[in-house]
Amino acid sequence: MGGDNSPCVLYLPGVSRSDLRAIESCPRDLQPLAELQYRGAFWSQANGKDWTLSSFLSSKNGGLGLEVAQDKATQEALGQASLAGVLWERSVDDFKGRTINAEWLQTLLLPNPTRDLLLWMNAPDAARSQWSDVLWDVFTKLCKMDFGFDPVADGVLVAAERLAKAEGKWAAVAELYRDSYSSFPNVFGLLAKVQPPELGLFPDQGLLAGYPQVNEQSEAALRYTLSACASMMAPKACAAVLAAEKEHGLRRGWLWASMGRSPLAEALGHLALVAERSSTLPIGQTPADLAASYQQSGWQVDQAALHALACVHAKADLEAVGAALRAMYLPWIEEVARRLQEAVKAEGGLPPLPTKDASGLGAGTCTVFVDGLRYDVAVQLQPRLQVLGETNLSARWTSLPSVTASGKAWCSPVAAHIAGTAADTEFEPRVAADSKPLSGHNFRKLLTDRGVQPLDKHETGDPQGQAWTEAGDLDHYGHEHGLRLARDLDSQLDQVVERVGELVEAGWKRIRIVTDHGWLLMPGGLPKSELAKHQTETRWGRCAVLKDSAHGTPLTFGWDWCKDVQVAYAPGVSSFIAGAEYAHGGLSLQECLVPVLQLDSAGATNSTAVVTIQSVTWKGLRCTVVADGAAPGQRVDIRTKAALASSSLAASDKPLDGGKASLAVADDEYMGAAAVVVVLSAEGEVLQKQVTTVGGH
Repeated sequence: MGGDNSPCVLYLPGVSRSDLRAIESCPRDLQPLAELQYRGAFWSQANGKDWTLSSFLSSKNGGLGLEVAQDKATQEALGQASLAGVLWERSVDDFKGRTINAEWLQTLLLPNPTRDLLLWMNAPDAARSQWSDVLWDVFTKLCKMDFGFDPVADGVLVAAERLAKAEGKWAAVAELYRDSYSSFPNVFGLLAKVQPPELGLFPDQGLLAGYPQVNEQSEAALRYTLSACASMMAPKACAAVLAAEKEHGLRRGWLWASMGRSPLAEALGHLALVAERSSTLPIGQTPADLAASYQQSGWQVDQAALHALACVHAKADLEAVGAALRAMYLPWIEEVARRLQEAVKAEGGLPPLPTKDASGLGAGTCTVFVDGLRYDVAVQLQPRLQVLGETNLSARWTSLPSVTASGKAWCSPVAAHIAGTAADTEFEPRVAADSKPLSGHNFRKLLTDRGVQPLDKHETGDPQGQAWTEAGDLDHYGHEHGLRLARDLDSQLDQVVERVGELVEAGWKRIRIVTDHGWLLMPGGLPKSELAKHQTETRWGRCAVLKDSAHGTPLTFGWDWCKDVQVAYAPGVSSFIAGAEYAHGGLSLQECLVPVLQLDSAGATNSTAVVTIQSVTWKGLRCTVVADGAAPGQRVDIRTKAALASSSLAASDKPLDGGKASLAVADDEYMGAAAVVVVLSAEGEVLQKQVTTVGGH
């Protein structure tokens, strides 16, 4: 109610003027209003009839003059939309230029029917209780009309059958489910109950993609196939794996693989790589030639083996993948190790490798030591570091034997000040100057004395100097958990990436990632090799220190820190300790050829900075743009469509020189036209835009 002249309008849906005419027979709840007809006026159509919702919307004389379909379905949908309140939430402009019909009104009531259908399938009772009677009524009608089932009479299992088939309008439901299945956790349980159709001997696999039962049966068949490889020689096992890949590989594109329900199909992709690539062995007569061949392609076999193991968690799946892997991979690493061992015997040891990193260590260099960073794992790490700067991967030989106590000192910046004695049978060298054992404390003191800062976790030190720090611990994890190292490798590398990121952010210009040794990982354990106890001083899995009186084995070499200490190596990839899945210390490319990853930091780059347009000023047809946060290579253009270079109005785009650009519109006919000023990256991507008017008015 406003002032004295403000009208009061009462809208009485379902009540006609005739109901109020006869006061005596007027319904009791309306009688208090009947008398108002003598003090007010009925708002009626021009022809005197009562307004209906449809007539008000469509009438050009006193109504809104909109296009309204007159069929029964539309009239019913209008009533439902009115009851649900969705009509009254919209402005009149939303209705103009369209025909208001049942189909459009349903989109107002149920704007996303595919999502509503999945919501109902996921929790039928909860959905029904949350929806009003009007919405439920619209939903059931829509299900019958568009989706070919009755939610009440057929229920969720019939809906699941339709979803599995994904035909007609169900294709859109299946696509939404695929994109957001985690939002509907109970739908999978329904789909898992649906029996797949019988499609004959050679079914079209695409027609079976929607049925979890098919995927589950296929995983069981694949488990059997892979397990059977245990009794096969390598060529036969490789052939069996490649045949299985042809049959099962397409399942990696099915939804169930994204949901983690096809671990064997996922592992199979990597096993197939092992099968293909293990037919090629590193070639060369010298350790250096073999190393070069391994760096070119051999590492891919090791990486594929790790990836295959990483895919499976359940014991039965791990055993199946392990059986196939052992049959194909063990003979390959055995032969690769034998070739290196023959070459090392011929040369009397491992000669130094030429490395790309010949620049030495200077100020601003931090050495990051990662225990057990194998070469193929460093290949995985490299792209993850490239966002921080330019990376370069090279390789070198670690010290013999390939164990931490020796190798860590070997790759440190103070290696020249370390030595060993004949008494050091546990492979721990000493500080050369005073012969003190290279304990953790003495190692840090030696680093400090030589001008290298030893940094603990999260310490960043002075980036103008030199430093040494440690990150990640693949070796400890491998000894502790064996095959699980493959599965948890990413989290180990996450620690390294995080640590390097801290150092780059703190201002270190060069990060040099080094390691002490690689390792062997074999399902079922490495083969056992015998060595009489009375011959050895100390025995490790892959190497042993011989007593003075003992005769050397065919694979005996002096310790790199002191040649008087004689070390016998287990032949091939065997171990002196039975059942070891994870081991190092022996003579193989996987253990001895170690990566050196160098990262030259780009510092704080502008790539993450956001460019913002500060001002756009016009003088006639010439426009001056000032931007903040601009990076080299960025340009400015004036367009009618922001993303279309062909809509440019400028004579030519101009570089943002010092955050400023001046450019002119080529044709004066555009004076006063609406346009968009855009900032472009060097590659032409639109980074920022601002609406403007040519000429500035």
